[in-house]
Amino acid sequence: MTEYKWYEIYQAALLETDWSKMEGRIQAVEAAFNERKNEFALNHGGTPEENRAIENALRGLNVLRTEVATWQRSKRAG
Repeated sequence: MTEYKWYEIYQAALLETDWSKMEGRIQAVEAAFNERKNEFALNHGGTPEENRAIENALRGLNVLRTEVATWQRSKRAG
């Protein structure tokens, strides 16, 4: 797989073990995606491969968001 500029930031979010840092990691990934989308406007939308990789990463990020929300609820309840 080609290494994309945003991928390292995405991997850092997936591998983060400190739940208190997770929201910041997710925001960093979203910022990297937005930056890349702005670049797409200049290069006709990027490659199909990168677009698929971003779609897959967004699905993974949604799972991560759900896990963070569950952790936050359990922390408030405890």
